[in-house]
Parts: sequence; structure tokens; C-alpha cells
Amino acid sequence: MLAVSVEKRLGDFTLSAKFETIGGVTALFGPSGAGKTTIANMIAGLVAPDSGRIAFDDTVLFDSTMRRNVPAHLRRIGYVFQEGRLFPHLTVAKNLEYGRWMSGLAPDTAETARIIALLDIEPLLGRRPGNLSGGERQRVAIGRALLMKPRLLLLDEPLASLDRARKLEILPYLAKLRDEAKVPMIYVSHQAGEILRIASQVVRIEDGQVFAVGGLELLDAERREMVS
Repeated sequence: MLAVSVEKRLGDFTLSAKFETIGGVTALFGPSGAGKTTIANMIAGLVAPDSGRIAFDDTVLFDSTMRRNVPAHLRRIGYVFQEGRLFPHLTVAKNLEYGRWMSGLAPDTAETARIIALLDIEPLLGRRPGNLSGGERQRVAIGRALLMKPRLLLLDEPLASLDRARKLEILPYLAKLRDEAKVPMIYVSHQAGEILRIASQVVRIEDGQVFAVGGLELLDAERREMVS
């Protein structure tokens, strides 16, 4: 379980978020500029809250009272950014290897093969990111994050830069990831259709505040534009 209770001031914008997840896929949902990515960055350790506490299961990742702030590379959190952030000079195979190397893990042929099969990226291994479609790049980015053996996977608007066809390509892989990888996920999006396909819990963020925490009923009717 992830427990978040943080405050952060960014210029004239104040973020105050408190929620707990129940495992599976939890969506941080709300309009652009609501503070969703900032929350994800604080969970990952890329941004430090001004005050508060973040804990995952029995590990305290941040606590302002204890003056504890675990460095990002020690949190065992995989992060998939909107644009993938693959290394353009490396092949797909080398990008995947980097995930384990970055976490100080020894090569694991069996685990690598499992992730490659899960995401159907074996035909891409010898190619470089510049020769991949947007959907293919995101699948490789997810694979790299999974090979870090994360305790938690953060996906920040992973489909935002993709056209409709590429979104339809990658959504089944996200559902498969949810069902087979067994890694808790935080999925950041302002698109209700994506969330309806993969999430079970919704944390609704508006104007830097947690508006509500609950199930898919929090996705109001006017935003229920299903990706189909």
C-alpha cells in the first residue's frame, strides 16, 4: 500500500495531497495543471515535498519530521515518462539492459525474456529508438522500467504523445501488464477513457487538492469518452 500525505508550494500554486492506494492500478485523474505529475514526481523522489510523509508498505520514502528523504535511485520505483526517454544511441536490447544496470542488478536472461514476451518487443531488439513508432517506444520504456524489478510502477501520461491508432495499439499491453506483471501501478492521466480500461481506484485531483478517492464512478459522465 502507498500512503501519501504531502504539501508543496510552487510559485503561486499550492499542492496538498493525502490518499492511500489499495494495490492494483490507481489512477491520478484530473485536468492538466492540477498537480498530478508533481505528486508522481514526489513519490518517485524527483521532487521533495515541503512537508509531509510518503510510505510504501513498510518503507518510509519521505518524512519531513524525521528528515528522511530516500534518494530516487534507492526507492525501487520504475518511472515511465510521457515521451519514453530512451537512449537514442542504444539499441532496444541495450536500453532494456540499462534498466537492470541502473538498479545494480545482475543480468537475468529468464526475466528479460519474460518481459520481452509480455510486451511483444522481440522483433525490435536490434533497432534504435529513432526507428520505432511512438507506441513501440513506450512499450520498450515500460520494459526497461519493469526490468529494474520495481516495487511500484509510475506511468505519467504514457499515451499523451500518441495518436489514436498508437493508443489503441498500446492499451492492450497496459491491461496485460496489469494482469500479469503483478506490480502495483500509479497511472497519471486526464483521459477518462484510458483509466476506465486499466484502473480500479481513482484519486481525483483538482487545483492541487485531492477532490475524492474511490472507484471508477468518480469519472464523471462528460469525461467518459471511451477509447475503443
